[in-house]
This record gives sequence, structure tokens and C-alpha cells, in this order.
Amino acid sequence: MTLLEHLDELRGRLVRVSLAVVLGTVVGYAVFPQLLSVLIDPYCGVVERVNESGDCTLIILRPLEAFSVRIKVALLAGTFLGGPVIFWQLWRFISPGLTTSERRYAAPFVFLSQGLFALGIGFAWFVLPNALGVLTSLGGPQIVPNLTAQEYISFILTTSMAFGLVFLLPVVLTFLSLVGVLTAAAMRNARPYAIVGIAIVAALVTPTTDPVTMLLMMAPMTVFYEVSIGFAWWFERRRAKRAAAEA
Repeated sequence: MTLLEHLDELRGRLVRVSLAVVLGTVVGYAVFPQLLSVLIDPYCGVVERVNESGDCTLIILRPLEAFSVRIKVALLAGTFLGGPVIFWQLWRFISPGLTTSERRYAAPFVFLSQGLFALGIGFAWFVLPNALGVLTSLGGPQIVPNLTAQEYISFILTTSMAFGLVFLLPVVLTFLSLVGVLTAAAMRNARPYAIVGIAIVAALVTPTTDPVTMLLMMAPMTVFYEVSIGFAWWFERRRAKRAAAEA
């Protein structure tokens, strides 16, 4: 296709992605009270440890803050619910550059992308309660948490999204190996640098500075990197066998 045809196709796929996110956002807006009760749970656990009343309500400082928080939560819900459409449209946009046999990986690509994104968000919720407890206790017993809705929800959503995106690492690496940009040998040779990079990303993504949380983030990323090497090796073997059969 010409450049204009590529741009026209990209526009069409972006429209479909936007519609999926908008529909998901409408659903997220409708179920906001239920979502908020889940999102506020880590904060309630912290408040119960430092406050006998156990009052874990969030405060607002501006008239539009409550509406802004609701929109943020709805948008994240819409992005998650629209994830299958987003990953499918992404695959459809890049699949013309793949061979016929490689295009068969469309369903695994969409399924694994959505699954790993959800797994990353779930892992964030494994880390967040302890992380929030550590962060709110750094000031000592005379400083107790009384957070605003805007600050707390932004912190929770940003951390969850960051973990979800980081967990897409194996999908990205596997796709790059599928199209021939990366090889198993190259990834094995780059392993020391990759581990350093993973450590830096883990330090940036994790909300606390303690080494335990950082190691909890590094462990799955390192495993994902090794799994990606295995997939790259498998793809290369399949290509070699196909080339030998055609010869």
C-alpha cells in the first residue's frame, strides 16, 4: 500500500480502538461505586492500622475533583475492557508484514496480551497494600494518612497501569523475534544488559524504595525475558525447518 493508504488504514483502526475504549469507559462510569470500593481497599487497610475509627473515606479539595476521579477510573476500566480490541487492531495493522504461517498467531497474541496485562494489574494489587503501608509510615507516628481522592486514585491507577504495561514485555520481545528483529542468540548475549535494564525499570515502576518490592518486580520480568528467548529459539527452528523443506 502507499503511504496514504497506510495512514487511512491506521485511522480506521484508531477509530475502532477509540469506540471500544469509549464503550468500556461508559461501563466503567456506570459501575464506578463498585470499582471505587475495590480501589480504596488498600487505603482502608492502612487507615485501620493507624486509626482506631477505621474511617477510610477520601477527601476532595475542589468541586470538580470527584468528577475527575470518576472519569479517570472509568477511562482505565475502558482501556482494560477494550484491551482485546486494541490488541486485535494492533495485530491486524502489523500482520501484513508477516508470512501466512506467522499470521496464525493472532489469537495467541491477543489472548496473551490481555492476559499478561491483567496479570500485571493483579500483581500490582499484590504489592500495593504493603507499599502503601510503607510509604505512609515513613513520616513517623505523628503523620497519619488523610489522602485526597485525586492523589490516591492517581497513585493507584498509575501504578497499576505501569505494572500492566511492564508485564507485556514477553509479548513485545516475542513479536520482535517473530518478525526477525531479535534472535535468541542476540537476547542471550544481551542478558547481562537486559537484567540491568530490568532492575532500572523495576526501581522506577515499584512505588517504594525497599529491595523486597523491587525484587518481586524483577523476578517475573526476568522470567519473561528467559521465556522470550525460548520462543525466539523455537521460531528460528521452525523457520530453518521450513527453509530446508522448501530447498
